[in-house]
Amino acid sequence: MEDAREQITESVAFIGETLGPLFLYDPADAAVAPVYEAIAALDAEEAAAAWPFAAPEDAARALSLLCEGLARGVDDALVWEYRRLFTGPAAKVAPPWGSVYTDRECVVFGESTLALRQWLREVGIEVPGRGNEPEDHIGLMLVLMAWIARERPELLDDYLAQHLLTWASHFLGIVQQGTEHPFFQGLAQLTAASLAGVQDALQLQVTVPRFYR
Repeated sequence: MEDAREQITESVAFIGETLGPLFLYDPADAAVAPVYEAIAALDAEEAAAAWPFAAPEDAARALSLLCEGLARGVDDALVWEYRRLFTGPAAKVAPPWGSVYTDRECVVFGESTLALRQWLREVGIEVPGRGNEPEDHIGLMLVLMAWIARERPELLDDYLAQHLLTWASHFLGIVQQGTEHPFFQGLAQLTAASLAGVQDALQLQVTVPRFYR
């Protein structure tokens, strides 16, 4: 049983480390270049067979879209679609912060952000630095999921059930609806399928909040 739990947490860490940076960093940022290079080199069917938590057919579909979206490398279309979705400067199609969806006022640094901040303070976790980025940025939360899985696995269930899984699927649905770029369609699909599989594997009960956006 303990070995099975360790395998799950290792797979959770892999998902967070692989997918989190794709939400967190602009594709033009050198920090994420190795991840894009690795995805572009994938055999989608082969990778899908080994991808944790998601059904192989779902993973294959999503990974094929990711590879299709990188057929021309990290080009202007990819970069500008990332910015259109997540960063602006125009109105963002899919703001990447949880409180934008769960707070009545649809604001950054809303109540859910403060609840996550308080929880992190109580358990003694410091979020990796990203300037003034709110703690409930989807990319940060996926990276933090990976860190917790490796370093504080006893906290993983609470973190997922109380803070990440409450809003992630809603956000990822908005990404899928808001983009026609295959890379971001695939990214949203793969992340959603992976997190749903994590929830099932850990048998987590998640209370879904009211969404205001």
